[in-house]
Amino acid sequence: MSLEDGLFGIHGKALALRSQRLSLLASNIANASTPGYKARDIDFDAALKEATGAAGGSVSKAVDDAMGYRVPLQPSLDGNTVELSTEQTLFAENAVKYRTTLSFLEGRLNTITRALKGE
Repeated sequence: MSLEDGLFGIHGKALALRSQRLSLLASNIANASTPGYKARDIDFDAALKEATGAAGGSVSKAVDDAMGYRVPLQPSLDGNTVELSTEQTLFAENAVKYRTTLSFLEGRLNTITRALKGE
């Protein structure tokens, strides 16, 4: 267990995973009209479980292991699997969860800072 894990618990790795997922979803949105582009996503729960497991896995390995391709509800003729409305919804949902995790960590840091100052 690293010092970071002790201070932030699961939330530090959750924030890193949410950041990676935001980047991936943004890439899907950016490639919505690219012929042949295959939408990808991360199984967040599986990645978090791996990253915080007993072996103390890394976030990057957890992302790689939990990444997969999205199966579209309505296949496109050009082979693109991005469904813009789905990607936008998932992006917004993940962004809210990212901000929530970040707020929790900010509160944790404020508490630690006050404790170190003796307040």
